[in-house]
Amino acid sequence: MKILYAVQGTGNGHITRAMEIIPYLEKKGELDILVSGIQSDIELPFKVKYKFNGMSFIFGKKGGVDFWKTFVKLNSLKLLNEIKQLDVKNYDLIISDFEPVSCWAAIKAKRICIGLSNQVATLHPLAPQPKSNDIIGRLVLQNYAPTTYNYGFHFKSLDANVFTPIIRKQVRELIPTNEGHYTVYLPSYNDEQIVKRLKKIEGVQWEVFSKHNKEEKVFKNITIHPINSEKFLKSIASAKGVFCNAGFGTASEALFLKKKLLVVPMKKQLEQFFNAEMLLSMGVPVIRKFNSDSIPLIRAWILNDTTVKVDYPDNTEKIIDLIIENHAGRQKMDTNLESDHYSLFQ
Repeated sequence: MKILYAVQGTGNGHITRAMEIIPYLEKKGELDILVSGIQSDIELPFKVKYKFNGMSFIFGKKGGVDFWKTFVKLNSLKLLNEIKQLDVKNYDLIISDFEPVSCWAAIKAKRICIGLSNQVATLHPLAPQPKSNDIIGRLVLQNYAPTTYNYGFHFKSLDANVFTPIIRKQVRELIPTNEGHYTVYLPSYNDEQIVKRLKKIEGVQWEVFSKHNKEEKVFKNITIHPINSEKFLKSIASAKGVFCNAGFGTASEALFLKKKLLVVPMKKQLEQFFNAEMLLSMGVPVIRKFNSDSIPLIRAWILNDTTVKVDYPDNTEKIIDLIIENHAGRQKMDTNLESDHYSLFQ
């Protein structure tokens, strides 16, 4: 059996999840790996057959996506050529973790593509919905990487096809302690903004991990670390609490390690607002913006030692077995499943 597993390279969560999924896929057949995107800080420790530019969202420094840099980096003609040059007809199974080139190539070839990501779960009818109706954001979620069948991950299971998070082996092997500091990962804010706000909260040690700095810096009770996976894991394992964006990976790992958690959704990233609503329903505090007005809310979170209890078993192999049982070798698109997306390639 030939398998194509395509991974979104924007953000670290997709890559860390792939690290756990790939060994099980390798046991099931001949595996080819595709990665597109340019924003991950982590490299896959596996041979990648296809490396594409894809369609990456570029993190800004003011709490959200930098749409200008995203537009500048986007080469639509190159993206279309990547889609056209990817031949998926010989694969018995195509799985995409919110990766657009593989999804659109499958549409072009009229092949079934299986979605396996947090993003597909956010659109589940049982998932809590953000109050604001972001029509454009919803269209992006639905059409960025369109798939035929979906299996998703959320902070709690919603049905037989929406599972609890995959927690990487490195995190499962950690022994949580409490050394009193707070770990911060807010890649959409620049260091100056983070320091300006956190320095107002005295008597707290902050360990900030930054995408925007290449060397360690100390500002009184705030230490800025460049992104480093080992240091980050050590910090989060020994932290009293974790303050991060409402992305899926870091928040899931913090909950698994029984850390108290505070999240702020990244502006213009609808999936993070879906994530935030789910976390809020579970008892995790959410701030809508990280600014001067949020300082009292952060102080209140520091004073409250309540943690949210979760059960995240290691069910990765069962998920892969389920997908293979349901879809392996059934890659030709049925007529009644054909999508309007095909017209792009006519």
